[in-house]
Formats: sequence, C-alpha cells, structure tokens
Amino acid sequence: MADHRFDAVVIGAGAAGLFCAAQAGQRGLRVLLVDHAAKVAEKIRISGGGRCNFTNRDASPAQFLSENPHFCRSALARYGAADFIALVQRHGIAFHEKHKGQLFCDHSAEDIIAMLLRECEAGGVTRWQPCRVHEVQPAEGGWAVGTERGVVAAPSVVVATGGLPVPKIGATDFGLRLASRLGHRLVEPRPALVPLTFDAADWARFVPMAGIALPVAISTDVPARRGHTRTTFHEDLLFTHRGLSGPAVLQISSFWRAGQAIEVDLAPGHDLAAELAQAKARSRRQLGNELAAWLPARLADAWLAVQGPAPDTPMPQLPDAALRALSSGLQAWRLVPTGTEGWRKAEVMAGGVDTRDLSSQTLESRLHAGLHFIGEVVDVTGWLGGYNFQWAWASAHACAEALAERHAAGTAAMASA
Repeated sequence: MADHRFDAVVIGAGAAGLFCAAQAGQRGLRVLLVDHAAKVAEKIRISGGGRCNFTNRDASPAQFLSENPHFCRSALARYGAADFIALVQRHGIAFHEKHKGQLFCDHSAEDIIAMLLRECEAGGVTRWQPCRVHEVQPAEGGWAVGTERGVVAAPSVVVATGGLPVPKIGATDFGLRLASRLGHRLVEPRPALVPLTFDAADWARFVPMAGIALPVAISTDVPARRGHTRTTFHEDLLFTHRGLSGPAVLQISSFWRAGQAIEVDLAPGHDLAAELAQAKARSRRQLGNELAAWLPARLADAWLAVQGPAPDTPMPQLPDAALRALSSGLQAWRLVPTGTEGWRKAEVMAGGVDTRDLSSQTLESRLHAGLHFIGEVVDVTGWLGGYNFQWAWASAHACAEALAERHAAGTAAMASA
C-alpha cells in the first residue's frame, strides 16, 4: 500500500531533474522531486568556476558524442539554447559570452539554482531532500518508489541521477544500477572532459614544464564504421605534474580510448620547419631565444633541455636535419596517455544508459512504460563549453512534455469511463 501518490516522481535534483520537475509541474502534474543529497544542484554550483557555463549559443547535435549520435537531435531541436537563454533573461539573470558561444552568469551559479527552484515553486513541485530512494519497482498503474519517507505510487518515474564524476558532491551509480536491473543495456561509463595522465617515469622529464599554458591543436583518431576519423580541437593546453590538462585536453579526452595516441601541435598556424630555416639564414641568435618567438620562453627552454638541441646553440651552427626534427617534434608531438585523472577530476560521464532502449522523442524506456531517463545518466555527452547543461535542459523538457501528454491522456480516459 502506497503512503503517497503523485503523478510523477523525479529522482535526482540536479540540472535535468530540477528542470524536468519544474516543467512537468507547470503543466499541471503533481510532481515529487527526491534526492539523497542535502544540497540541491551541487554540480551546477561548482561549474564554470562558480559561474555556471549554463549553455552554448552554438549548441547543435554536432557537439555531442553517443553510440547513436542522432539520438539527441529531437530533444535539442525542440528546446534549444535560445529557449533557455530566454528563460534566464525572464528571471533577470545577467550573463556574458566568454569564449566560443559559452555563456556564464555574471554573478554566480547560485543565480541558476535559484531560478530553477523558483520554477519548481511555480509548478507546485514537492521536494524531499535529503531523502534516499531504496527501490523502484513496476506496480499496478505505474511505479512504486520506496523512499526513506515511505512508498510513493506514481504512473511515471524520471531517473535524473547524473553520472559518476565528483563523488565528493554525492555522485552515485544509482541510475545505472536501476537501469541495468530493469533490463536496460549500458554503454560502459568512463570519465570524460578529464585531464590525461602519463607514466610517472616517462613524464618526469616534462615535470619542469608544469604550469605552462599555451594554445595548441590537439588530435586523435576515433574509430568509425569505415576505418578511423580524425578529431581535432584548437584550445589551450596546460602542462601538469602528472600529465596534460586545459580545455584542449579535456575536449580530446572524451574521444580518447586507452592505448590510443594523441597528437599535439604546439605552434598551430605556423610552418616551423620553414620558419626555423629562414631564421637560420638571417639570425645569429641562440636557438632558445629564436624559438621563443613561437613558444612561451619557459616552454622553449624546457623543451630544448628535454628534446635538444642545446638552447644556447647559435642558429647558423644548427644542422638542417636537427631543425627539421625539432619542428616535427613540436608540431606533431605524438604521445600515448596511460590514463586519466578519473572520476574525481572528470567534468562529465561518457557512456550510460544505452539509447537503443530509449525513445529519442520522450526519453521513455522502450522496456517499461512510464520510466524515463534524462540528462547525464543517458549515453549522450557534450563537448566542453555548456553543451552538457543544454542536454540536461533539452532532455528534461522533452520528458516533461511526454509526462504531460501521458497525464492528459490518463485524465481524459478517467473522465470518459
């Protein structure tokens, strides 16, 4: 016997869960939003350096990874960046574009959280937090959700429990375990938008470069149906004591697989082989000084100390072959990471609930009526730059529309009975 009844239960009070609950509530459903964490939307709170990169003006299906790259099209088409921007503007939140369409709050990520909570209030959403969900079972007329506050009956359940990154703020595998237990296939979860690491002994020679940042072109080969396709990003790279980080590396990490090589061009937009040859012909300066025209001086010195030739070598004394080897090493630096910084440092999860078992229109399970999966728990992963939040808003909106249609159909059926 259920202790409580709602039209829908949304599990997870993160970006997707809050927005879905608000949208469904404002469409007339009695919604319960439940989360095990004491604080709401911690991932929003820490995102974007505390200012929340809440969407990207240029968001389109092209910036998302999935075993089925077309799955996200429907939701993104029906609720795009412009729609969420309009909501932010209606709430009077000041924001700015920082880089490549990335939109951030002027003040704080708390503005987005407060907006979502106000939207939930407008929809009359009931929120239980902290409150653990023990089980979710099919039941007569829908679903039975066992919680610390009793059993809840509802025709629909929405799983918006997010991914595995940043366990210290409450990330769990609840959604993945639930999906698997109910028969859904999973695409193996892995850390994405995450720094890459290297064997400590091999990397020791690059440790003196830690803290150096510069714009690069970074590439890797991605398996495709016919051979491989090359993926390249032009962003900033940061040397660390354990490997490589920065936007360029975070971007490529989503595509990288264990054992694969990455290739870095440390002087993009230049033909170093030709330019170094010209420098040799016209300059008597030392190589280190000359190389600093294309690289940060500290990197130039550190690179030459590791790879050679000696930085104090006068340009005219350098063999042409040595300059060609130097330019090749700098513009086609090929290296194989041994791993990543893992869930602790990952911004998102790649993989998740297999989209083959979900409707792209409604995010509803193809195996169980009334069960939906939205946001990061689904095998849809965006690039760095606000795209993952846009997927949260779009998938939540698509789900809320479906919940409203189901509710309306049920109401109409009862009225005609």
